[in-house]
Amino acid sequence: MINRSLLLLLLPPLFWAGNALLARATAGDLPPVALAFWRWVLAACLILPFTGRDLWASRGILLRHWKAVLGLAATSVAAYNTLLYLAVQTTTAINATLVGTSLPIMVLLLARVWLGDPIRPQQALGMGVSILGLLAVVTRGEPSRLATLTLTPGDGLMLLASFSWAVYSVMLRRFPIPVRGFTLLSALIVLGWMMIVPFYLFELSLGYEVHVRPMTLGVIAYTAVCASLLAYYFWNMGVAAVGAPTAGLFANLIPLFTAILGVALLGETFAWYHALGALLIFAGIALATKRRN
Repeated sequence: MINRSLLLLLLPPLFWAGNALLARATAGDLPPVALAFWRWVLAACLILPFTGRDLWASRGILLRHWKAVLGLAATSVAAYNTLLYLAVQTTTAINATLVGTSLPIMVLLLARVWLGDPIRPQQALGMGVSILGLLAVVTRGEPSRLATLTLTPGDGLMLLASFSWAVYSVMLRRFPIPVRGFTLLSALIVLGWMMIVPFYLFELSLGYEVHVRPMTLGVIAYTAVCASLLAYYFWNMGVAAVGAPTAGLFANLIPLFTAILGVALLGETFAWYHALGALLIFAGIALATKRRN
């Protein structure tokens, strides 16, 4: 069961890497909040016909846990991706990725404080090895690149996004809600979308427009199906099975998968530092998740 869950946790970083690439590719046609808004509109339209009846039948359970449900919706659907889309408007991919390395650390510390989970030396060592692999990818094997980085407002937004996702991941374990996975996801989508609406209306008031083209429609479809429904479902399953700290390590795969997708889709070269980064990231995950005898 654990091994299967670890395999499932490979998919959300892959889907989110594609999400980041496509969001950057259509930045001029899809304003950040608009992308978040329409992404969840389509996701709701796709999932509610299958979960609406069970969602209504589970309303009593959801209402009894309304504080946790609102918190989960706010930190995941409403905040994380919206902040991510806003962040990449004013920061580089390298900066955003480096700030994103704080996510596993945040999850580990929150799980320690909130859930009382111990921080095992093996777990901390695995996290360190994984982060070294991530740095190898984003610096292209040249540590001196770190000295030339400059901070932007987007870096602060990315830090908030990482913290939001860390809180969400730990809350999944802290406040388990006894409903089916897709039923809970449906509730989070509806509530999170409602929280985005005021910000979308504000963005429209500033004059931002969505340029409807086949590419933008395809991006919305991808983010709704892969980066939303499938990624969130697999992530929730993984957190429930292996815990938030272990699942958080898989976020370090996002820049690696982004690089691999760049090779496959944009014709970029797969370099030695990609291989080194992949080796270190997977070694760190294996070390952190290895069972003690």
